[in-house]
Amino acid sequence: MSGIILILVVSFFVLLVMNTPVAVAIAGSSLLAICAHGGDAGFTVAQRMANGVNSFPLLAIPFFILSGYLMGKGGLARRLIDFAALFVGKLSGGLSYVNVFTCMLFGSISGSAAAAVSSIGGFMIPEMNREGYDRDFNVAVTATAATTGLLIPPSNCMIVYSVAAGSVSIAAMFMAGILPGILVGLCIVIAAAILCLKHGYGKKRTAVSKQAEAGQPTYTPLQICWRAIPSLLLVIVIIGGILAGIFSATEAAAIAVLYAFLLSCVFYREIPFRDLPGICLQTGLTTAVVMLLIGASSSMSWIMTVANIPQAVSHGLLGLSNNPIVILLTINLLLLVVGTFMDMTPAILIFTPILLPVVRQLGMSDIQFGIVLIANLCIGLCTPPVGTCLFIGCGVGKTTIAQVTVKALPFFLAMVIALMLITFIPWLSLAIPRLCGLLGN
Repeated sequence: MSGIILILVVSFFVLLVMNTPVAVAIAGSSLLAICAHGGDAGFTVAQRMANGVNSFPLLAIPFFILSGYLMGKGGLARRLIDFAALFVGKLSGGLSYVNVFTCMLFGSISGSAAAAVSSIGGFMIPEMNREGYDRDFNVAVTATAATTGLLIPPSNCMIVYSVAAGSVSIAAMFMAGILPGILVGLCIVIAAAILCLKHGYGKKRTAVSKQAEAGQPTYTPLQICWRAIPSLLLVIVIIGGILAGIFSATEAAAIAVLYAFLLSCVFYREIPFRDLPGICLQTGLTTAVVMLLIGASSSMSWIMTVANIPQAVSHGLLGLSNNPIVILLTINLLLLVVGTFMDMTPAILIFTPILLPVVRQLGMSDIQFGIVLIANLCIGLCTPPVGTCLFIGCGVGKTTIAQVTVKALPFFLAMVIALMLITFIPWLSLAIPRLCGLLGN
């Protein structure tokens, strides 16, 4: 079995270094390892890939992706920015707080960190530039804050984890992410506040005065709230419907598409009907990539199980120390490193079956570990060399990764502090699921 493990690991990393697409690297290394194991490798990989995507809960993913695209192009960002500015926009450094809170709101509604960076960053980064904030600071705030939407439900990565773990309720995962997502956002706000105070950001002019000077329409606080309420109701409709037993998480995704369509195309009228085929095409392409990753990872999970890799990793980690704190810190360090070079979906699919047996022996709930895993990989989305949010943010802000990374270090520290709290305080992840009666383990 050691030969199979060596072939699987070496071939996987060689393919990654060769800049092979991740899904192809996963499937290719699995094929080679299965060949070494014996049997019809091609048939086994195809069978495992087909079985991997043959799951009803995964049907929620294309629906949430489509609703995210509709919300991203449907005028949601501008309304949420105004809503956040109503509460924190007039504070010193207020635009940075508006940026963070809007990314949290938008990310939770759209379920996409990349969409949050492009939609919110497309408006907030130029606005903050004009107000005298440092350009690289603005990009760093946006890129890190956008990841909080992957912890606050609804979240596609939570669905992927639930399927990979096998016995975790999607509804429980949704509820478990609320407090940790808010905690990460608040830590980023604190870091932004310290930096704004240190460098004097946000003391130039308010967004309201610039808007008035530009001749743009201004709204009363009541009008701002009224404009934002339909968007904010999406989360309430989805989560409330799931908790009330009106529909499942998969059915909730379909409801989200209908709601987003009515909001963007009928109520806000920001998306013309002629643009819908293009949005559906984007959804299909994104869904195909995600499903290919899930299918390929299923074949890798099978050969890892056959080769007893989870058991070997579990034995190795538990043999490092008798102290659970040391083991959990080691797992966090491993996941932080993984997140810097691997995208979130394949990382969840590969490392869930490997690390879940370890944390179970330490007494950690499957639900809490799911939140810890996602929180770790969220940091990877805004760190080089494969940080998706970082790349998009630099593109929107017209700056370089090297310059932004330096400015983002305090935000990385803030996110790591939040991660430590999530890891060692189970209450943060389990309080709301327990209150809702969703804890099954």
